[in-house]
Amino acid sequence: MVKQCMSYIDETPDLDTRIELIKTLNNISAGKIYVELERARLVRRLAKIKEDQGSISEAAELMQEIAVETFGAMAKTEKIAFILEQVRLCLDCNDYMRAQILARKINPRVFVVDTGKEKKKPKEGDAVIEEAPPEIPSLLELKRMYYELMIRYHSHKNDYLEICRSYHAIYDTSTMKEDPLQSTPMLRKICWYLVLSPHDPMQSSLLNSTLEDKKLQDLPKFRALLKHFVTMEVIHWDAFWAFYEGEFNMESSLPGGVLGPRAFEDLRQRVIEHNILVVSKYYSRIRLVRFAELLNLSLQETEKHLSEMVVSKAFIAKVDRPAGIVSFQIRKDSNETLNSWATSIERLLDLVEKSCHQIHRETMVHRVTLKA
Repeated sequence: MVKQCMSYIDETPDLDTRIELIKTLNNISAGKIYVELERARLVRRLAKIKEDQGSISEAAELMQEIAVETFGAMAKTEKIAFILEQVRLCLDCNDYMRAQILARKINPRVFVVDTGKEKKKPKEGDAVIEEAPPEIPSLLELKRMYYELMIRYHSHKNDYLEICRSYHAIYDTSTMKEDPLQSTPMLRKICWYLVLSPHDPMQSSLLNSTLEDKKLQDLPKFRALLKHFVTMEVIHWDAFWAFYEGEFNMESSLPGGVLGPRAFEDLRQRVIEHNILVVSKYYSRIRLVRFAELLNLSLQETEKHLSEMVVSKAFIAKVDRPAGIVSFQIRKDSNETLNSWATSIERLLDLVEKSCHQIHRETMVHRVTLKA
């Protein structure tokens, strides 16, 4: 009866009658497990009407009442589409905490289609899964929608690495790679967000794997951009910004829009952090004045950025402020010193023993030659 009445919704004479019919069917199907699928579809239609009327918060509340992940009769693609709609409405209401909770209901592995697996035949007693309606997008399209919503969520927190990973997931789809008009702007975004991300093992791994992408050869400027942050050399900010300013400003006119409200400041911060790491690799001790000169910063700024990186445990350093010296050496305790001495003595004795063996061997060879 509920299914039959749902077919009359599109035939209603006006919007008020349509809303009243949907609410009536919703009340009838509430709490009945055998019409849970129909109730979910009714709620989604009612939420769409509320959203069109401008009541986004009311639409979000309606959608959150339904927990489709427990519905056995609903198709996988329809479940994902429903949860994505819940996430989208939460983001539209700026409810980022609830959006994160709802997004965690979707495991990214569901978007991996295994063509080699055969579909299992349903056993007797199993719930019959209904076909998804024709308006539900394909799994590939749902994957793109999911990661676009994740980009919106992570952009709110300025989590550049997660934004980059989301763009990378979209870029890895077969349809995206085949179309250069879509893949090129996506690859540009990946490069920028990689550079904007703080230095850590995951960022470093993703940076090196992106450099191996053959399509990056068509974007020589962006290949050079990534090379700057892989090569252990000091980057001069003025020359760097003069070279990339045009490309940076061009992002606002490409798909995905601007990189973020703080992107310029964060880019400069990443260049400074990279330069500090380079200096820490080549110097064990350096004067603070020379350090500031290499970074092209004032003494106060140099000390500030250095302190922030030490606090974040990027490396170990000590500043002798009266003497104006920065030390990157790690002071060893007595046990470590003794262990290093013991290791050195052991290696020395091994070398002496090998030398004695070689001398004895040569002596024996020459003795045999003289006797002959």
